[in-house]
Amino acid sequence: MEEAGVGLGSNLGDKTGWIKAALAGLDRLPSSRLKMASGLYRTQPVGYLDQDWFINAAAVVETSLSPGDLLAGLLEIESSLGRIRTEKWGPRLIDLDLLYYGRKIISENGLVLPHPHLDRRRFVLAPLAEVAAQWVHPILGLTPGQMLALLPEEGQEVIRL
Repeated sequence: MEEAGVGLGSNLGDKTGWIKAALAGLDRLPSSRLKMASGLYRTQPVGYLDQDWFINAAAVVETSLSPGDLLAGLLEIESSLGRIRTEKWGPRLIDLDLLYYGRKIISENGLVLPHPHLDRRRFVLAPLAEVAAQWVHPILGLTPGQMLALLPEEGQEVIRL
């Protein structure tokens, strides 16, 4: 079994409900189990700013799926919840990002691990630091908390639901 980090986000409709449904989907993936999920964070959008704030979270999954099969499972969860990809960084019902898979470094056909923007996204690092505090980025040699400390403050608040 390998440990993998997953980022979750939603900014349409019942945002908290979409996150909870996605977490349940993670726990139903074959040869996998949801090990831990962070609290929920309300965060301002990045990139395309003319949209509602997001609810973000992070999860750790133990899996024997390959990285590619795990990514396919995440995309299937998104699809089953009704996600239709329209515009990059635009509004979405649910977004699941594979953040890391153990300490593997991968760059192939649509799969780059660790996630290429991981170290620059407070909305990913704050919840990830809750559930994967000991994980070390295999290229940067930093934990999520250490990467988070290097970033400027931005609009984000922790909400507990």
